[in-house]
Amino acid sequence: MPATLTRRLVTLADAADALAVSTRTVRRYIADGQLEAVRLGRKTLRIKADSIERFIDAKPVGNWR
Repeated sequence: MPATLTRRLVTLADAADALAVSTRTVRRYIADGQLEAVRLGRKTLRIKADSIERFIDAKPVGNWR
């Protein structure tokens, strides 16, 4: 029985778009441990989509959630 992949990975650019920041800021979030990333080769870096969702949920503004 094949394993089902439930984790989604996104590019730096996609993560930056989702967070409305630059790719440089996304790299800073990864370095600070605020976002989880996976290296898929020497130059290829992907961000775990669920870590983006957790990052967004952890930073509410006012009463908005």
